[in-house]
Amino acid sequence: MTKNTTRLDHVVLWVADPVAAAAFYEKAVGLEPVRVAEFTEGEVAFPSVRVNEETILDLAPHGFAARMNMLPGSADSAGHPVNHICLSLPADAFDDLRARLEEHGVPVSGIDPGLSGARGAAVRSFYFRDPDGNVFEVRHYDD
Repeated sequence: MTKNTTRLDHVVLWVADPVAAAAFYEKAVGLEPVRVAEFTEGEVAFPSVRVNEETILDLAPHGFAARMNMLPGSADSAGHPVNHICLSLPADAFDDLRARLEEHGVPVSGIDPGLSGARGAAVRSFYFRDPDGNVFEVRHYDD
């Protein structure tokens, strides 16, 4: 990991129940939970799940929106969803995730070939929603 390059550090997702959301992301998606015990003990404001060594998804409870005061008007925009978040995986992990989601009863879209992304056209992509309605795209590239 190079500390002096531009990277995506984290994305904040609004969730109804951060502990349940962390469990979903751990069991159905296969992401490592971070600070869940600290959250349940009241030591931190929200838990997270680790996407990779450089990126996490913060699982902020809806009630946290009132604390969003870093800029004038921030609290008014807090809690609004993003369109979707895309996870890029190796081909075998792509297949494993799709199978794991289906095993957990999570509806998944059909597979789309050739959708454009940060690294060009993906070989395959599909979409799913988490229990809070956040939409994820999962894809893999040729390399």
